[in-house]
Amino acid sequence: MPKKKAFALRLDENMMKAIEKWAADEFRSTNGQLEWIIRESLKKAGRIPKGDSNHSDT
Repeated sequence: MPKKKAFALRLDENMMKAIEKWAADEFRSTNGQLEWIIRESLKKAGRIPKGDSNHSDT
């Protein structure tokens, strides 16, 4: 499993509520949902090599 790095993230209250609801709808933690959103965006933008085993789907 890849090493994780913690950092502070400030989000608009409404955005955070929307992410929390989305996470609950998909049975993920809020943190897990944020990781999934970022990972999907990176894949879509071609920023993660397709065979990178350190970035598996959740």
